[in-house]
Amino acid sequence: MKLGLFGMPLHPPTRSTAETYEEDSDRIIHADQVGFDEVWIGEHMSCTTEPISSPMMFLASLIHRTKNIRFGTGVIALPNHHPAVVAAEVAQFDHLSRGRLMFGIGPGGLASDMELFDVMDGAYRNERMMESIDTILQMWSQDPPYNIEGKHWKIKLKDTVIPELGVGYIPKPYQKPHPPIMMTAMSPFSDSVKTAAMRGWGPMSANFCPEYVIASHWKKLQEGCEAAGRAASGENWRVARNVVVARSDEEALDRMMDPNGSNYYYFDYLWKVLLAVNYTAVMKDDPKQPDEQVTVEQLIKSMVIHGSPKTVTEKLIAFRERTGPFGTLLMASMDGHGANRAREWESMSLLAREVMPSIRKALGR
Repeated sequence: MKLGLFGMPLHPPTRSTAETYEEDSDRIIHADQVGFDEVWIGEHMSCTTEPISSPMMFLASLIHRTKNIRFGTGVIALPNHHPAVVAAEVAQFDHLSRGRLMFGIGPGGLASDMELFDVMDGAYRNERMMESIDTILQMWSQDPPYNIEGKHWKIKLKDTVIPELGVGYIPKPYQKPHPPIMMTAMSPFSDSVKTAAMRGWGPMSANFCPEYVIASHWKKLQEGCEAAGRAASGENWRVARNVVVARSDEEALDRMMDPNGSNYYYFDYLWKVLLAVNYTAVMKDDPKQPDEQVTVEQLIKSMVIHGSPKTVTEKLIAFRERTGPFGTLLMASMDGHGANRAREWESMSLLAREVMPSIRKALGR
């Protein structure tokens, strides 16, 4: 099983943006040093709390500051971009990184971004996303002339093409035929997982989903593989979780439940954001539970895996047995303000250097 890092990233809006960029960069460098395999960074245009508007611009600054870690867009919200721009920029990053890019796509999850780009309707947003990725893949698969008559975008490039000068050519990625494509999911029994499996892409389950939602994603992955005539495998399935590892169970519990701790801030913020857009069902163990009965403490206990390295190893193995055989665990990246930085860095180190070797050994048996 591989280990990755997933960051919205999320920070209190009172913090200096420049400072949080530096912190997130340091975290990824640390992840590379302790043995994480990959990192995913989200895209948000209209939120100072989630301040990275261009994952690839941010990650490009780390290509030469890291050695082995692979970079993922988590995700590019395709409905908000012209497909030709995405195709060209993804290809450029893939060449700059010599193939260390993973292309995460999705419809977007931030309501203010949806309003900003006038894609509030879910069906319309998903339709644009699928047309966009199909357009991108077609552009990468051919040379000019381009004439793609979509419903949302019409790609035409034929009159100004000069083959001997390379003019009029959409760049193709370094990886052939293209970087691995991943698709996020957070709803119970998400059709996004089935679509990803049918298309040969990798699904990625969000960290703020209760366990039953993750288990439902494995069922949808199996459906998608069956529809495509392939044996179901979790090898390319990524599951994100909040993980707190400390030297003892008691210390991990104290850090997890600390009102000034990073996990407390994370779930308090996310619950309020989803409450504002009436989308709280994705976070509740029981979707029928009234919102007013839900507490931050309940959410934390439901969705954070915590304990000593031995305890976390046992919990993660049991969690995987209950939900499905995912191939990569993504540790959710929390804010590192004040005392939380040392805690987060220690948790990452213990997870990579003590927990994961034990899990791999157990899975090998």
